[in-house]
Amino acid sequence: MNRHARSRTTVYVAGALALLAAATGCTSGGDSGAASAALVPASGSPATAAPSPSRSAGPSPTASPTGAPAAGDAAAWAKWHLTPLPPAPPAPADKPVKLARTGPVPVFSEVKTPDKVVFVTIDDGAEKDPKFVEMLTDLKVPVSMFLTRDIVKDDYGYFKRLQALGNRIHNHTVDHAQMSKVPPEKQKSEICDAQAALTQQYGTPPLLFRPPYGDGANTPALNTAVQQCGPRAVVLWRESMQIHDMQYQAADKKLRAGDIVLAHFRGPKDLKGETMTQMFGELLARIQEQGFAVARLEDYIEAPAA
Repeated sequence: MNRHARSRTTVYVAGALALLAAATGCTSGGDSGAASAALVPASGSPATAAPSPSRSAGPSPTASPTGAPAAGDAAAWAKWHLTPLPPAPPAPADKPVKLARTGPVPVFSEVKTPDKVVFVTIDDGAEKDPKFVEMLTDLKVPVSMFLTRDIVKDDYGYFKRLQALGNRIHNHTVDHAQMSKVPPEKQKSEICDAQAALTQQYGTPPLLFRPPYGDGANTPALNTAVQQCGPRAVVLWRESMQIHDMQYQAADKKLRAGDIVLAHFRGPKDLKGETMTQMFGELLARIQEQGFAVARLEDYIEAPAA
């Protein structure tokens, strides 16, 4: 082999080795800038150019010792075509919301906290998309579920899979009645019967209650019914997720620390053809764009002493 041929061979080998080293570094790096956003149209699982979802692997190794949810890894977020959210801070030792064992229950739509976090709550239970379980398993995003008994009773087991990820189940009535339009006895049965069924199915009495549509939340009759049935607070919201974006109560259309965000278990029929995971991906993209983390609502609430 002449001198020039040997020189060319050396260059080719060196280049091949460099490429091999680079490839090895990318696959073992873990965080290496894996997720660049991909905004998907409408409610959930995005496409590939801005923040949106897809799907990923199994449960993440750890939840922090303080109780803060562990963040999903970058590869999992990339799978759903999403940019990772900032990690949630550790759960505060001194809970901003302290609930009493008896007496009138508070009504709140946000939590007073200096942490740059929001809380995601999901209502009703009509859509039972297995891909959504996969998505939450991958991303480790905590949610609080407000379930309507007659909507979920055909498949209680679906929500047990979400509960097993550390997500709490709360009360959203028996059949989604508009509470201010029904008499006090009916308000009580709507809450108490749902409380009994959800406790039996999920092993823990719901701590929180949300009236359908937020209706009647501040009325004495509803507060009395909630007290009689067991939940210790009425939880409303500051923003509600539609399909591609949130509906804001604030005039500037911006999230604020401690806001409670409302979403629903919905599918293509209610989301103009979009899936639950697409809607949820859009929700996470909107939160990520404003630089917030998602924390677990119950980590900021001190339940009454037994």
